[in-house]
Amino acid sequence: MKLLNVLNLRRISGQIAALVVASIVAIHIIIGVGFAILRPDQPVQPDRGHGELVAMAKLLSATPAGERPDLLARMQRTFPGFDLRREPGGIVPSADADQRSEVFPFRRMNRLMGRDARAVPLTGDRIGIELADGQAFSVSEIPERRPRPFWGGPVFVTLAFAVITLTLLGLWAARMLAEPLSSFAKTAEEFSLSGTAAPLPERGPEEIRAVARALNRMRERITALIDDRTKMLAAISHDLRTPITRLRLRSEFIEDEGNRRHMLRDLDQMRAMLEAVLSFLRNDRRLEELTLTDIATTLQLIADQFADIGHMVTYQGPSHAMAMARPDDLHRAVTNLVENAVKFGGEAAITLVMSKDGAMIDIADDGPGISDAQKNAMLQPFVRGDDARNMDHEAAGFGLGLSIARAIALAHGGELTLRDRQPQGLIVRITLPAPDSGKAAA
Repeated sequence: MKLLNVLNLRRISGQIAALVVASIVAIHIIIGVGFAILRPDQPVQPDRGHGELVAMAKLLSATPAGERPDLLARMQRTFPGFDLRREPGGIVPSADADQRSEVFPFRRMNRLMGRDARAVPLTGDRIGIELADGQAFSVSEIPERRPRPFWGGPVFVTLAFAVITLTLLGLWAARMLAEPLSSFAKTAEEFSLSGTAAPLPERGPEEIRAVARALNRMRERITALIDDRTKMLAAISHDLRTPITRLRLRSEFIEDEGNRRHMLRDLDQMRAMLEAVLSFLRNDRRLEELTLTDIATTLQLIADQFADIGHMVTYQGPSHAMAMARPDDLHRAVTNLVENAVKFGGEAAITLVMSKDGAMIDIADDGPGISDAQKNAMLQPFVRGDDARNMDHEAAGFGLGLSIARAIALAHGGELTLRDRQPQGLIVRITLPAPDSGKAAA
């Protein structure tokens, strides 16, 4: 049974086994075909140019005697390495001519020339050719050819071709097996509860398809869980609004002014807390579409709104800056940050810087700031600042402003960071990535 699972081509183990077998077969076929074509096993006779010499002897033998001088001159120009010379007085064999004629290459050349000519070893490094009609000429001994280097030989060429082919095959197979895993990572990074992201493709080996199906079902269950949680809390909020309203009406009849003021404040805090929690939960669902937005105008509008009610809020940056954003969410995030800035400081400054990498929005205040140890914790939901930013109990919030702004920044593909301002205060920086379309104009 285990063997059948290994051989199942729908599984990763089966595909790897098939790849190994295919690679072994491929390398045997490549090497076999290469050896069949190049035949490196066949011994190569050290011809050393004797074949050309036999051909010249036959050609001279077939040429009339009167035309041979011109033919010899043309051969000398064509084959200068042979050093062709006429021998009018005939050839004078060397002392060991009889012994040398019985060995290669003279025996082979005489066999090829037959009755047309005869090769005779001469004194020194020359070879004499005597034609059938008695005319003779001589050539210089041809130097041996240099052996072919290994990297130019058939064995090296065959092995190199096999290695390159199998390497490409392995890279292709590895990519085909790893591509579904890469899509898993990409989909996990783009995970969204809004349902806008496409489900994981269920393709590839059986194990990867099973993981894709499981992850798709898990995302559906998480989405349903968040929907149920949001609906439940919305229902609770709706149900609590009625008794809170009744309590507020009844508190108006309290004669003690101090008790009535404190009770109304507590009721307002309860209602604000319910609205903040629901606002944070609704932000988990990215329902708003990205649109081309003038974020500079949005930031100017926020600064003007706070200035109209008496807060010292200023804007610095370009008068217009177009970018792909969710305008309502961006307005909400910056508003939350400016509210925190004016709550804990005397004034706030909004700064916008546009670059090729995207947009950078800074909201700076002159308050007590946040310690380095608390910066990461402050970005979590329902976490309030340290004592430095909560000296005024009336100004204490519910710990959701930074969390909501951070969630909106992440929904845009950007990030939110907390930085110290000199000499005192805090800078909350929102960075938005460069959009695929859109432009910034000063």
